[in-house]
Amino acid sequence: MKKLLLAGAALAALAAGAQAADLGAPRGPVAAVVVAPVFNWTGFYVGADIGYWASTGAIGYPNSIFSATANPNGIKLGGHIGYRHQFVNNFVLGLEADLSWLGGSNREGVVVNSPANVARVRATWDTSIRGTAGFAIDRALIYATGGVAFLQTNGCSAPVGGPCIVRSEFGGTRTGWTVGAGLAYAVTPNVAIRGEYLYANYGTRTYATQNVASSLTSQKIDTHTVRLGMSYLFSTGPSAVVARY
Repeated sequence: MKKLLLAGAALAALAAGAQAADLGAPRGPVAAVVVAPVFNWTGFYVGADIGYWASTGAIGYPNSIFSATANPNGIKLGGHIGYRHQFVNNFVLGLEADLSWLGGSNREGVVVNSPANVARVRATWDTSIRGTAGFAIDRALIYATGGVAFLQTNGCSAPVGGPCIVRSEFGGTRTGWTVGAGLAYAVTPNVAIRGEYLYANYGTRTYATQNVASSLTSQKIDTHTVRLGMSYLFSTGPSAVVARY
């Protein structure tokens, strides 16, 4: 009887070992899901810009054959403030306002058929209120922008190298429209840099003047701006998340 029991135990042990061998190597634990945050552009932001601006302006004297071109240009320094909202499909809408000081000395254009005189023009500041629309690729944002723009200019007729002729001054605040595009990149959760191009058109404006050419002066002006900027971002909502294995 004892021999039968020992034989049965041995057979059971052999069967269990064979079954364990058939199972193969044990499986490792399943990797846990890693939830990684995706950058979100939603929120208010404020920043500063530096760049270069150039204008293409034409000055005419409607009651005469006189005309001139004086194109002010120079460095541009300013600031901006705005708000963006990023939707679930990575589409980003926003609103931005900016104000800039325009550097550069007066630019003079020789008056046609009057080489002894020049048209002198200078722009001092500009500002705009623009809507923005773009597409976010994580920390990168590609966007287009457009809206209303304002430009402060002054000018006059003058002898070459001399002071303005009395009662020949023209200028003031001009209203126009602007469009442009840019690329922003968030280097940290709260700091973004950007490059931007803006075109602005202020149409033609006629001024009542009394100068050597006529009693009217018309000025047509548009501007081109290329600038770099840095913004501080204030987050207003949680970031979206994606699952990674």
